Amino acid sequence: MNTLHLIDSELIPPSRHIPSPGFRSDTLSEVRASMLAKAIAALPAENPAVSVETLRVPGPGDAPEVRVLAYRPTGIQGPLPVLLHLHGGGYVVGSPERKGAEHRKLAVDLGCALYSVDYRLAPETPFPGAVEDCYAVLQWLHENASEHGLDVSRIGVIGESAGGGLAASLALMVRDRGEFRLLFQHLVSPMLDDRTAVKARKNPWAGEFAWTKEDNAFGWSALLGPAVGGEDVSPYAAAARAGDLSGLPSTYLSVAAMDL
Repeated sequence: MNTLHLIDSELIPPSRHIPSPGFRSDTLSEVRASMLAKAIAALPAENPAVSVETLRVPGPGDAPEVRVLAYRPTGIQGPLPVLLHLHGGGYVVGSPERKGAEHRKLAVDLGCALYSVDYRLAPETPFPGAVEDCYAVLQWLHENASEHGLDVSRIGVIGESAGGGLAASLALMVRDRGEFRLLFQHLVSPMLDDRTAVKARKNPWAGEFAWTKEDNAFGWSALLGPAVGGEDVSPYAAAARAGDLSGLPSTYLSVAAMDL
């Protein structure tokens, strides 16, 4: 391994057991089903301190409804602040259930309502389907805030990996459309730049563990098709393409030292 010596000695044993997704078009549906089954099996027992509800929110335009998992601490009077979560999965896999245990805890610990979006996946739904689904859910939260006891002045967005990329793109879209605002964005190892699908292939120090160069290229290509790495990619697809970052909400960005 070219980069094993760069990993802290305490992290070497677990790093050997983090499997790469190994995305392939012919096995993608099986990977999705397996991941969902594992996520559901790992869900904790019901907790009376938090309620969990499945919602169906109108999609953008003529698109299908968007499934959303809603978590709310019981016994707390609204209006509650809101955390809008966008799951990871390289734009091609994943579901809200994957963070189910964490979301139950977050809703209680933070005293907030948490909505996790089951946005449409690529390649069946390329850009801009996923980010428009997320925008539609955010719009629904504003339009139905009083009914659900939500404080629309305190809505933040959080996402990891592809979800972090979507969160960053959503923040740009919210700023540019000007219909409402986000209080903050929390980006965890976000997929921000489609050009990594090309540049990372030439970097011997990137993409050897967990999220490989091949998986990264597969995810971006599924989202963008032949446009990936080109000149005209929208910042709503790859937020690093944005030339102007003014007017964005407060941002927390965390990334691993060897993340490609």
